[in-house]
Amino acid sequence: MISRYHQLLDLFCFISEWICGVALVVLTVIFGWLVYGRYVLNATPTWVEQVSLLLIVLIGFLGASVGVRRKTHLGVSFFRDYSPRPVRRTMEFLSYIIMGVFGAVMMVNSYDLAVFKWGSNIPLLNLPEGLRAVPITVSGFLILLYSIGHIADWMQGIEDTPLDRE
Repeated sequence: MISRYHQLLDLFCFISEWICGVALVVLTVIFGWLVYGRYVLNATPTWVEQVSLLLIVLIGFLGASVGVRRKTHLGVSFFRDYSPRPVRRTMEFLSYIIMGVFGAVMMVNSYDLAVFKWGSNIPLLNLPEGLRAVPITVSGFLILLYSIGHIADWMQGIEDTPLDRE
């Protein structure tokens, strides 16, 4: 059952990476259009700023959740990695718990924000303002799921620190 859960998490991670990659390509293309429109056509496309803000939120938060899954997220792990094994295991467990709680809080509060802001529109795009919070909600959900996966690994005694890889 744990291996199927990890397969599902890997699928979510893969989809998130693809979404982030496509969003980066779209971001690059629309900024190219912005430069072309401004300097060649002398007509600046004003919608680019609002779309780019949506894409940056999407890339940033989905990318952060991928970092949690892959254990490449920003963290200060020097002391944990070089601590004695019992201390290291305790620190790992606490970090996974804290990360899961953070993901749950992020998910719930950003959902509330999305619902609250759904009635107003993003300027120039005529899309709901709450759309900005949707990637944060999804990211919080994924961080919670990934943290549960890490806790399951921890309970099985699976460790992944630089000392264990040597």
